[in-house]
Amino acid sequence: MNADAFRHFYNYHFAENRKVWEHVAALTFEQFTQKVDYSHGSVREQVVHLLDVEDVWFSELRGAQPADPLPETVTADDRETIRAQWDKVEQNIRLYLADLQDKQLFSKPIKEPEEDKDLIVWQVLLHVANHATDHRAQLLRALHDLGVDTKYQDYIFYVYEHP
Repeated sequence: MNADAFRHFYNYHFAENRKVWEHVAALTFEQFTQKVDYSHGSVREQVVHLLDVEDVWFSELRGAQPADPLPETVTADDRETIRAQWDKVEQNIRLYLADLQDKQLFSKPIKEPEEDKDLIVWQVLLHVANHATDHRAQLLRALHDLGVDTKYQDYIFYVYEHP
């Protein structure tokens, strides 16, 4: 386990997030906000949850304050705002990963909240990526149910395409 491996895996993570976003961007506002009876609700709520969680975890790793969360429900299409926020979160993660050194993977930089203070950096990095894979799978199912022709998100296909 080393920092380069995490940088590589997060490149896959960002690529898959963008693939899902392409599908999300093509939805009507009604489809985007349609209630889904699983997990966090609508496609919009799933996407907002995913980006908010990533912002919180990486803010904790950086010792920074996360951005204010986006509202849970809206009456107007806010995909441009969501995309801008997601790009900012991704950029902050990329900056963090760019400076990550192997020895930091075994440190415990989180001070607050109390339940997170004993987490090791590599555990947080794996958790965030695993959490996103779970939610992307839920999003892909919701998108499929809305008639979108979705594709796989298997890591190995990313490896084949990015030797």
